[in-house]
Amino acid sequence: MKELDIDVNALITRICEQLQSQDILAKSPKMIGIRTGGEWVAQALHQQLQLTDPLGVIDISFYRDDFSKIGLNPAVKPSDIPWEIDDQHIILVDDVLFTGRTIRAALNEIFDFGRPASVTLVTLLDRRGCRELPIQADAVGMQLECSQTLKVSGPDPLTVSILDQTEESA
Repeated sequence: MKELDIDVNALITRICEQLQSQDILAKSPKMIGIRTGGEWVAQALHQQLQLTDPLGVIDISFYRDDFSKIGLNPAVKPSDIPWEIDDQHIILVDDVLFTGRTIRAALNEIFDFGRPASVTLVTLLDRRGCRELPIQADAVGMQLECSQTLKVSGPDPLTVSILDQTEESA
């Protein structure tokens, strides 16, 4: 694993600036992080934006469309959304947007909890060029052309690494 020289705190600030330039923050949004990396990014954003409602966290393991191939994650934890979803403006946070399948799974889970008024997608990193579903983020820390697997580690400090092929298959 090779750690990349990426200033994650600067990316968090960039995302906050993007969200502040949109009208979402005027709508008392609720934030949800996708476990695990998205949860860490959401914690940093939640704190920097000074959102007052508690942070929600979802574990999309049961909503993945590839678990028959890769198996279930043995560390599945329950999702925790401490407020009603119906008619809320949601900021959904993930660490890396790649194929779009994680986001699709997250949206399916959110809609099982209720019907939000809107969902704004935020990702720390956007790996362009490999999207399998028509999903794009509304706020992005950094876009990368990268054929290797990226891993966000945290929560403190948040770092970004490239996994080598032996780590990817493990």
